[in-house]
Amino acid sequence: MRSTFKSIVVAALLAHAGAAFAQDDVEAPETETEATQEQEEQSSDLDLGQPAGPAVGQAYILQEFGDWAMRCIRAPEGEADPCNMYQLLSDDQGNAIAEFNFFRLPEGSTAVAGATVVVPLETLLTEQLTLSVDGQNARRYPFRFCNQGGCIARLGFTQAEIDQFKRGAEGTVRLVHAANPSNEILLKLSLTGFTAGFEGSVSPAE
Repeated sequence: MRSTFKSIVVAALLAHAGAAFAQDDVEAPETETEATQEQEEQSSDLDLGQPAGPAVGQAYILQEFGDWAMRCIRAPEGEADPCNMYQLLSDDQGNAIAEFNFFRLPEGSTAVAGATVVVPLETLLTEQLTLSVDGQNARRYPFRFCNQGGCIARLGFTQAEIDQFKRGAEGTVRLVHAANPSNEILLKLSLTGFTAGFEGSVSPAE
């Protein structure tokens, strides 16, 4: 009798275990599916990040040469970033007044280099812009146009003028304020680092 009861108990346990195993086999796929869904939900909340550095169209400083900086604009992937030499010009009180952007030109051009100068909208345009180096060889340049950022003059330089920049210590940019024509504005253009920056720059054709 005891042996029979023992056999029944063992059989019941085996049957229960078999049912449990069978149940586990049925529920396993459901558990894996839930885990996959949970992982997908978690991954959808993750931020993969973006490349560090300036975005396309933003300006950045690539290198500095004395008082000049090589400023570039981030171009779309696969294109070279355009760069030029840059210096911010301030008055005697330290107020930023003008931007001087200097760039080389392809070989064979009449001018070997050029510059774009941006000045405030309040500038008296008829007085034009005057540039000299160490107080010598002053030349006047007209303003081409104005926009929300200021008024723009585009300057061209011969090789002789570039050599003067390289030998010089300081340039002077002269402007006249439209509201006060009797007072001229003289801005210092440092030539410290100009030679290194110019030699390190690349012309558009290269």
